Amino acid sequence: MLRDADQHMADWLHKSQRKPLVIRGARQVGKSYLVRKFARQQAKQLFELNFEQTPELASMFASRDPRKILNLLAVHYGRDIDPQGALLFLDEIQAAPEILATLRYFYEQMPELPVMAAGSLLDFVLDDHEFSMPVGRIEYLHLEPMNFGEFLCAIGKDKYATFIAQFQLGDDIPALIHNELMTLLKTYCVVGGMPEVVQTYRKQQSLPACVAIQESLLTTYRDDFAKYRKGPINVDCLRVVLRQIPQMTGGKFIYSRVDREKRHQDIRTSLEMLCQARVAHRVVHSSGNGVPLGAEVDEKDFKVMFLDVGLFCRSLNLNLLSLEQVAELTLVNSGAVAEQLVGQLLRGNRELYEEPKLFCWIRQKKSSNAEVDYLVTVGGKVIPVEVKAGKTGTLKSLHVFVREKRSNTAVRFNSDVASVITTNTSLVGENTKFNFVSLPMYLVSRLPAIVQSL
Repeated sequence: MLRDADQHMADWLHKSQRKPLVIRGARQVGKSYLVRKFARQQAKQLFELNFEQTPELASMFASRDPRKILNLLAVHYGRDIDPQGALLFLDEIQAAPEILATLRYFYEQMPELPVMAAGSLLDFVLDDHEFSMPVGRIEYLHLEPMNFGEFLCAIGKDKYATFIAQFQLGDDIPALIHNELMTLLKTYCVVGGMPEVVQTYRKQQSLPACVAIQESLLTTYRDDFAKYRKGPINVDCLRVVLRQIPQMTGGKFIYSRVDREKRHQDIRTSLEMLCQARVAHRVVHSSGNGVPLGAEVDEKDFKVMFLDVGLFCRSLNLNLLSLEQVAELTLVNSGAVAEQLVGQLLRGNRELYEEPKLFCWIRQKKSSNAEVDYLVTVGGKVIPVEVKAGKTGTLKSLHVFVREKRSNTAVRFNSDVASVITTNTSLVGENTKFNFVSLPMYLVSRLPAIVQSL
């Protein structure tokens, strides 16, 4: 299956100053598969070491001398390793985190050998390590679940993916194509972007078969709890928080709503662990006065979204029939499915070397609350984004944000075809003129290009 990361990795391979590439992402998002496929495509001899399965392999790196390490590996595997024709893949490197420090020596002493590393729970190591990180001598690739375009290509709908990738404001979207894309989007909501689930759907066209894989993945995440940190872990609290996240998506995360019987500190710690494992993601409040959005955050106010919309729907026991029975995705579970979907796709609007982050805007004033689903930056400007049902609606919070921040562009995602109008914030006090862009949810990937075209 094609991934957007394929081209990124090809560009990396041919860099004149190539550094070891560390692939970060949640378990089962396709990191190992991606590297194996890449080695075949590039006709590289793959040397794959899995430190979780075979922890003794870490002893091969004790000298920190790349040439000695390769000689030892050649003896162990019974074949020579040609740095020019090989690819060294260090999988599940979080099981031997001290080897991360060794990557600098491969960069400095053996740059001709392409080296890749991956780890599903790597963020725990990076958050608490006792070795010297090779700062400036490695680079990262952040891998997420398959996006909607990748999903379309995987199931043989390449032409639809191309249509989306080439869409510009002003292009006509015939009703037939629009309706088919909305139907495919609902299917994507149920199947999701986890590669194994997508591959199962592609081969069998069976949603029940996909459900079985999704249940297995959710069980794997629960089984991983014991690996999160050294020392005692409140597994019961982790399970409760994992179960409640889909129930609370779309609104401010409030600890007391998770479980009134559990301490807020335990819930907070559990949520932090799930975010470090990339099973969940915080969407933190930013004042939104300018870029970078992360400079004006309030960590106390945040929302939480799940890793993948398919696993999200599975956790809520939603199926395709449930979604097809309503005209608007935003009406399912009070709009939580649509907000999860759009948020997940917005996380993909970035360069793959960038850490995926999302922000929201939450204002709590007496008799004047306001909340904007997401804030993104395009061309150095802050763009408020709302996910709403139907062709109309007051969008009062969006108007409040535009007026307060003097924004010149705001975006709404819904199920209607694309449009843009110049309007004003007449709903809330003094008028502020701005461009109001309305886009169907299948065009989330086109948001940066569309906003820049204005």
